[in-house]
Amino acid sequence: MASSDNEVQVGSQGRVVIPAALRKALKLKPGDRLVARKVGESLVLERRETVERRLRERFKHIPRDVDLADEFIGERRTEAEREAG
Repeated sequence: MASSDNEVQVGSQGRVVIPAALRKALKLKPGDRLVARKVGESLVLERRETVERRLRERFKHIPRDVDLADEFIGERRTEAEREAG
């Protein structure tokens, strides 16, 4: 369970204030951009740069000249043709 020092309350418009001690520890400054995501029953806030770095690492094996959207569309078209005929 979180200590009362790090407990936050959701405001009427869904706003949450990150406690000063956490902002200081994470070196968060006004204007920093965070990405919110649901992990199980938890809310995770991460720096945008951290998410981008993790995604680049995850997909580093894919050559830069490969367009994943085109690959996906091609696969779906092939699948649709198989189902139709």
